[in-house]
Amino acid sequence: MREPWRDFETLLREHQSMVFSIALRITGDRPAAEEVAQDVFLGLYRHLGDIESPEHATAWLRKVAVQRAIDAARHASRLPRADMEANDLPDTPGNGDALLARHLERLIAELPEQMRAVIVLRYQEELMPSEIARILAMPVATVKSNLQRGLQLLRQQTERTLGKTHGRS
Repeated sequence: MREPWRDFETLLREHQSMVFSIALRITGDRPAAEEVAQDVFLGLYRHLGDIESPEHATAWLRKVAVQRAIDAARHASRLPRADMEANDLPDTPGNGDALLARHLERLIAELPEQMRAVIVLRYQEELMPSEIARILAMPVATVKSNLQRGLQLLRQQTERTLGKTHGRS
């Protein structure tokens, strides 16, 4: 008998929103995110026998989702791009300021793919830099640098936007 955590349908149900959300936030495009999610779960189905534990399944899905989403975003950057619809974003911060959440989502979507992946894994998935480093196969220092530069870019862009809305340039 197969362990319940190795059941494909169970893994799909438990992780589909996480995989889709990662893909959507990195690609910035709902159809691309759906395609990435399908590709990730097809890969999981093919490698189900290699999965050693529920934790391994989660880590594997995150890693593959990020890699495939970055690839899709790079491919899409060579094509004309439609803006991400704010109402397409799952798990938007529910602190009552939907306008701010949509603005932040747009800014994150404009970050370079690798930096966007680090930000999404840190703040959406709440992973530590060491976990992000394992998933993205990069040194922890590079993860921290991407976090720092990404947050700095987000702050600068927000300040520029706020300056424009308050009549400053």
